[in-house]
Amino acid sequence: MAQGAKRTAGQVVGVVALAVAVTAFLAVAAVRHGFFDLKVYYGALTFWVHDGGEIYDYLKFGTQYGFTYPPFAALVMLPMAYLPWPAAITVSVAASVVVGTVLIWWLLDPVSRRAGWTRWFALAVALCLAAAFEPMRETINFGQVNMLLLFLVAVDLLRLLPAGNRWAGVGIGLATAIKLTPGVFIIYLLITRRWRAAVTSMAAAAAATLLAAALFPDSSREFWTSALWNTGRVGELAFVSNQSLRGVVARLHPDHPSTLAWLALVLATLAVWAWRSRAAVAAGDEATGLALTGVVMCLVSPVTWVHHLVWLIPALILLVDNAVAAPARSRRRRALVAFVVVAYGLLISRIVWAWERDFSGVDGFLGSNTYVWISLALLVLLPIRGHATRAGAGSGGPAGPAASATEPTGVPQLVEVDRGAATGERHRVGAPLTVG
Repeated sequence: MAQGAKRTAGQVVGVVALAVAVTAFLAVAAVRHGFFDLKVYYGALTFWVHDGGEIYDYLKFGTQYGFTYPPFAALVMLPMAYLPWPAAITVSVAASVVVGTVLIWWLLDPVSRRAGWTRWFALAVALCLAAAFEPMRETINFGQVNMLLLFLVAVDLLRLLPAGNRWAGVGIGLATAIKLTPGVFIIYLLITRRWRAAVTSMAAAAAATLLAAALFPDSSREFWTSALWNTGRVGELAFVSNQSLRGVVARLHPDHPSTLAWLALVLATLAVWAWRSRAAVAAGDEATGLALTGVVMCLVSPVTWVHHLVWLIPALILLVDNAVAAPARSRRRRALVAFVVVAYGLLISRIVWAWERDFSGVDGFLGSNTYVWISLALLVLLPIRGHATRAGAGSGGPAGPAASATEPTGVPQLVEVDRGAATGERHRVGAPLTVG
């Protein structure tokens, strides 16, 4: 008993020390954006509801930024127009923190169970690290909706789909109706031949869109015929915060970025994603399918601001999962640990902003696109867990890894052999628009 109490006391001290360190780090590193994007949403809704204006005509004073989400997003956010500004901030922050905590728990708890970690301690450490993660802190400081959309998708792919629930796909459909770009998860369902979930997601997206059109016909008409195509409302493609393939190409030639080069990169990236996603599903590894699709969405979207990179969180947690599953003191484990430490370290560092004003030259090309290189590395190297089984038997968690693949004698191999795909067997578990 005394030993257990001593261990708990040590863990409490460790969490408090880490929280203090993260707080100090954020005091220095975190940029205070004053909930800029939330102000855009709030101002547009107030202009629409209380001033009788058209929501897509609103521009935040002194900027080119307006409400760029589909009309269904306006319907979902409508209650904000009736809240005082401090309450809107409170709801925005609380919602992101709560759903982020739940998502991290779903992904991390199975790892904790298998590794024998104290579950509350593992979650507390993960939440401290998430607070320091630049995309997460930017999401909260801007008042963005990224975590809410990721949560909706994760409900489908980590909870409903593995259980064979007939409602699987609704979350993806609603996320797509709110912000279009999660529609790549509908394609994911199609290429992995989950026809029922794909149809459900398309039906949910269509129903939500039609509901908004019925309630707000003028706004819907303006969005689909005008606002959707007005790329000037989104922001400068070459801006260093745009960590997508489009941003890479735009920074090579800001005045005349090559659309052809971008499309070629997108097609190649989608081909790799489709191949790897099908292999993940064949192995019953839905969590890796979620992670890979989140990564590719960030890469192929015309605009992926730094705060959108919260979609990389599942991939980073799964790197930890695979490192824990690898044999102790093996080169595979060392390689995976090095990968996740370097990726996470760069993603909290604000390194790309060193080239905010000048991204020319070799150093500018490499440095200003750092987060893109991390995303590409995750897409190619994130291990697929062969014959994954449902995590924590009876816990209803996402799929967990089987025993690690045998480590080769040469360079550590980060990508496991997909045994299910190799044998032709299929294994399943259970039955471009932004404000800023």
